[in-house]
Amino acid sequence: MTVPTAAVPESAEIERESAWMRELETSLAHVIVGQGGLVRGLLIGLVTGGHVLLEGVPGLAKSLAVSAVAQAVHGKFSRLQFTPDLLPSDLVGTEVYNVKDGSFAVRKGPIFANFVLADEVNRAPAKVQSALLEAMQERHVSIGGQTFPLPDPFLVLATQNPLEQEGTYPLPEAQLDRFALKVLVRYPSRAEELEILNRMAKTAAVPPVPRVVDLEAILRARRFVDKIAIDERLREYIVALVFATREPAAAGLPELEHHIQYGGSPRATIWLALCARAHAFISGRGYVTPADIKAVAPEVLRHRVVPTYEAEAEGLDADALVARVLETVPVP
Repeated sequence: MTVPTAAVPESAEIERESAWMRELETSLAHVIVGQGGLVRGLLIGLVTGGHVLLEGVPGLAKSLAVSAVAQAVHGKFSRLQFTPDLLPSDLVGTEVYNVKDGSFAVRKGPIFANFVLADEVNRAPAKVQSALLEAMQERHVSIGGQTFPLPDPFLVLATQNPLEQEGTYPLPEAQLDRFALKVLVRYPSRAEELEILNRMAKTAAVPPVPRVVDLEAILRARRFVDKIAIDERLREYIVALVFATREPAAAGLPELEHHIQYGGSPRATIWLALCARAHAFISGRGYVTPADIKAVAPEVLRHRVVPTYEAEAEGLDADALVARVLETVPVP
């Protein structure tokens, strides 16, 4: 693949602009053992403005990782524990009646923050999910007939337990599509578990993560991400990957025709390009390679590809279907 000439002079500048991200990764490593995919997904969310969904069983440091990132970037952080009895007003706020003058005043909820940790998001009822959906998509909320913009940057970092866990409900497809990435948080290796034991088995609290960067650097990084070059052939490759999830037979995957109920939406195409750019930016490059696209494709597509009952009966989940697509669609 030919690297666009215009991207090469910017590489040194991008290397400088992205240096804080590697410093942030180092700082997080003092708190989070392993979980490189989790940390990388959070960093991509930071520099693209894309919301991130983290899925894993309890105890895998999902909430700890999100709060550590918020500390390191020195933004306003809000944590909300989602429960079955949660109300939309607990999230966005409500109007409070003033008895003295008979007027109503707006009291804003915890959604008004730069980084919102929606902990165990799939335990809340549909009305709360609807309120969160408006905030994620429109970047504003409605309270008492008035519309209030959310801070910039605004990022929802949600955690959820697998659906097999008691008291969980599947998120609506429309809400899942608003998450740029879905990161699966898996059990640590034996060596990592031993390190966790040595580091965390103490009565002392986890030390805070030092401030690494400010919000302005994040907004500046997003402007640089938009400058990352994508060759026209790689743009076509991204579109081909998404179309293969919708029309697998046309992409040379007729065996998946009855295994995919719904493929990726146009948001999948957009976020695949944005996240590939962010991956290149984090690596200090001014251009996207096929490896960048393949690196982010599972996180971008796994929650947008819906397997059929036939696929589930054969033990094929969304990850397996996405892997087949990545293996089959030709790389430019």
